[in-house]
Amino acid sequence: MARKTADEKYHRRGFKLRREIQALLDRDYRSEIVDHIRERGNVLQADGLTLRIADEFGFCYGVDRAVDYAFQTRARFPDRRIFITGDMIHNQSMNDRLREMGIEFLSQGFDGRPDEAFERLTPEDVVLLPAFGAPVQWVRKLRERDCIIVDTTCGSVLAVWKRVARYAQKGFTSIIHGKYYHEETRATASQTTRDGGNGKYLIVRDLRETGYVTEFIRGRMSADELREKLGHGMSPGFDPEEDLQRVGVANQTTMLMTETMRVGEEIRQAMADRYGEENLAEHFELFDTICSATQDRQDALFRLLKHPLDVVVIVGGYNSSNTNNLAIIAAERVPRSYHIAAGTNIEGDVIRHKPPGTPLDPRQEVEERGWLPEGEVKIGLTAGASTPNSQIGLAIERILKARGLAPADVFAANS
Repeated sequence: MARKTADEKYHRRGFKLRREIQALLDRDYRSEIVDHIRERGNVLQADGLTLRIADEFGFCYGVDRAVDYAFQTRARFPDRRIFITGDMIHNQSMNDRLREMGIEFLSQGFDGRPDEAFERLTPEDVVLLPAFGAPVQWVRKLRERDCIIVDTTCGSVLAVWKRVARYAQKGFTSIIHGKYYHEETRATASQTTRDGGNGKYLIVRDLRETGYVTEFIRGRMSADELREKLGHGMSPGFDPEEDLQRVGVANQTTMLMTETMRVGEEIRQAMADRYGEENLAEHFELFDTICSATQDRQDALFRLLKHPLDVVVIVGGYNSSNTNNLAIIAAERVPRSYHIAAGTNIEGDVIRHKPPGTPLDPRQEVEERGWLPEGEVKIGLTAGASTPNSQIGLAIERILKARGLAPADVFAANS
């Protein structure tokens, strides 16, 4: 049998099977409840309860595409072993659904180290790259194993990768605003080694860590102190004295937009203070790499919060960065804000949720009674970009039942 060409082994455009799998996608991820509320201006009212949903929420284009391609891949290769390098997206129900389809995971979540698992792959095996992408060295190993690769990496992530690769090729160090352990950030950092790049990066999680960098740039912190504080986010062999002379700022696409902007501005100002405004272009670059879907969902939440609300419910995986940021925004404005992993987290008077700002870890979940006030109550609801409408609809159904309302009766009255 002739060896397949590289193009036949690498796929980024699906297999033109959307029509064949559409019924499965609708069954698993569509919600008539959500459709009903959207058709009525995103508001539902019944017996003293007003429920408003944000005008942008749930699956973004990149996630929808990744899910679509995963289903198409199973349809295209019904008898092949199919693997995925790690979580497809940060939504447990989605990842569980892939397992039901017989797709095996080569690594799990933030602890992904699939190097040994790669050794059992054969040229007949199919490997999905998730929406977050995969590090350069992983893709290289998959190509060495001659696997069939289906790449679902989000286009917004690819845009950041191009920027980081360009920084590295120009000899700039990439300062990446993101979580150093996150799959997307690790994949982005690896792009500094592409096409002759210098391989230099420094990951900062927030404004506090950014402050360490600016203190060093201004000469107020030693290289050893900076290594002690941020060594976990530095590229191998990182030398602050040498590698922070020329920097370009990028970001994990799901971070808070306002924080990413401040990170870039604070580093820009520090570089201007050190080298002079007139020399800044030789030492600093910043381009807008905020994911439009992340920004749209944050902007939609701000609009939702302009309405008087007693309670806000945010639906999405606890290890989802963009969902956690929505929860932080809501909690700063509405004290009764609840980040739930799924609709099943609401059981009458009890809600299981993750307090905002706690680590991206399911073990942070707490249980609270009396979460829903009696009498007139106004509830706002949104969801992260990896949350399917089916989970959002289930959350709405559980909210109605918590008020003693039959969903079918409510929707009939609102028709």
